[in-house]
Amino acid sequence: MSRQQPRYSAEETARRGDEIYERHVRGQVEAGNYGKIVAIDIETGACAVDDTAQAAANRLFAQHPDAEIWFVRIGHRALHRIGIYPLEG
Repeated sequence: MSRQQPRYSAEETARRGDEIYERHVRGQVEAGNYGKIVAIDIETGACAVDDTAQAAANRLFAQHPDAEIWFVRIGHRALHRIGIYPLEG
C-alpha cells in the first residue's frame, strides 16, 4: 500500500498532535509506558502504543488506514534527539 501526501502542514500536524496528546491521550498512556512511542491519528484521536514508531504506526494503520500520524515518546519532550551527548558516568 502506498502512502498519500500529508494533508496538513508540519506545523498544523504538530499543533493538532500535541493538543490531542495533552487533552486526551497522555492520561491514558503514561502509566507503565515511559519511553514507548504513541502514534496519534490527528483526525480521529485514535492512538496506538509500542516500543518503536514503526510498530506503533503499523498498529494504528491496521485500524485506521488513512491515519495522519503524529508521534510522541511517552514521558519525553521529543521523539528523537539530535547531536552527540556525553554519557554520564
